Amino acid sequence: MADLDLNTMSLNELRQLLKDVDRAIDQYDSRRKAEARTRVEQIAKDFGFSLGELVQAAQEKSVSIPRYRHPENPELTWSGRGRKPRWIIEALNSGQSLDKFTI
Repeated sequence: MADLDLNTMSLNELRQLLKDVDRAIDQYDSRRKAEARTRVEQIAKDFGFSLGELVQAAQEKSVSIPRYRHPENPELTWSGRGRKPRWIIEALNSGQSLDKFTI
């Protein structure tokens, strides 16, 4: 790589250099992503799958099993994941223990 003396460059030359470097970085990233995709597609193929099948399987949400149930309305359940339902928040704020609702 050629040594550049940035101190001797004009503002326009520095701006052009910056654009050229940004473009080179983008192109480098694109090449690396293409290489990675090709490798991953080959690995998936070696296992008898397409990359699309693996991505779709990874994106499918698993069903969360309820861990907590409302004592008066058994249809109200919570898996313990994500946002707490209002009835849990109200119970905890009133001093009740989460253990009381465990299924």
